[in-house]
Amino acid sequence: MSAETADAVGTAVGTAVGSAGMDPVRIVLAGAWISLMLIYLLGDVLRIFSGDATPGRIGGTAATSGMWLAAALIMLVPIAMILVSLLTPAEPLRWITVVVSAALVVFNLFGMPYPGLYDNVLLIVSFGVNGVLIWQALAWRPVG
Repeated sequence: MSAETADAVGTAVGTAVGSAGMDPVRIVLAGAWISLMLIYLLGDVLRIFSGDATPGRIGGTAATSGMWLAAALIMLVPIAMILVSLLTPAEPLRWITVVVSAALVVFNLFGMPYPGLYDNVLLIVSFGVNGVLIWQALAWRPVG
């Protein structure tokens, strides 16, 4: 890692950590994004084992490489938001969290209902996690 890269990372971490340690809301946001990702993955795993997924198909259509890329990018959103929650200054983070979380709810609403009850329940739980993300971001009063 070059000195410039280390300085940039140090600056980003410095904006998140401050002199009093990590702001607890950042940890809650990062943890909620992890929870959301695990809910999505659990749905995918259960869909495979239940037989509700057909290999090589998305929504009953033969999947193209572009469709798989789109699916990968959508699944990367919560993963990226973990880092964003820890490294982005508070004020932009508040609105990034609200917009991204709300967008994921809207995106998932268009896919409902799924054939399996488990999938629909997991999506409803994910909406609750999105609600926690939005609530925490809007109620957040950053330290320092």
